Amino acid sequence: MSEPTAPENALAVEVRGLTRTFGARKALDKVSFDLPQGAFLSIFGPNGAGKTTLVKVLTTLTAPSKGSARIFGLDVVEDAVELRERIGLISHNPLLYPDLSAEENLRFFAEMYGVDDAADRVRELLTAVELDHRRLDFVRTFSRGMLQRLSIARSLLHRPDVLFLDEPYSGLDPHAVEIFDSLMAQIRSEHTFVMISHDLAKGLELCTHALILARGKVVLSAPKAEIDEDEFTATYRATVGTGVS
Repeated sequence: MSEPTAPENALAVEVRGLTRTFGARKALDKVSFDLPQGAFLSIFGPNGAGKTTLVKVLTTLTAPSKGSARIFGLDVVEDAVELRERIGLISHNPLLYPDLSAEENLRFFAEMYGVDDAADRVRELLTAVELDHRRLDFVRTFSRGMLQRLSIARSLLHRPDVLFLDEPYSGLDPHAVEIFDSLMAQIRSEHTFVMISHDLAKGLELCTHALILARGKVVLSAPKAEIDEDEFTATYRATVGTGVS
């Protein structure tokens, strides 16, 4: 994969003083950062750092307690309905219906998103994730890796402007990783990406921007071009451990 570069375009993501509390605990504590359109942000940090909470706020699944977040100018609270049409999410939960076939699942979500070329788009994505031969099989019969691949297809159906990836490589076997990497290379220029990763090498390989979270706070946020990888690794390890958490 060629070295990614961040385009100098308008901001895709704007986060200002974002705070999310659960009782007395601050899962996010005044988080602020910007991400240009077409960029790829990798978010690092140990379990409990606030990474998934941040993605949940940005994808309208959780409301912030304080602060604000906008995606292409749309507020994650006030414009949540409109915003959901412009984002995609791949998470630990595949968000699929086990008693529907792979094709039925994608057709359902295509209809929900109002995809015009639904039948063609479903076939295209099933082929891309190499599940066309299992298109009529019930999803409950799929392996974890197959579920993740179908979840990737689901997230891309409506051609989202921003794609959020919460540990997308989790549960993927080596062949599925190859499929995912190939698909990412094909669609790289079509989306802005925000990815949570515990894999420092992979996250840095893919990203144009990097952010480290610890205890809900931003420890470091910078474009990759401004990062010395040795210093970044040292900061990461000193702040949040080795990442095997």
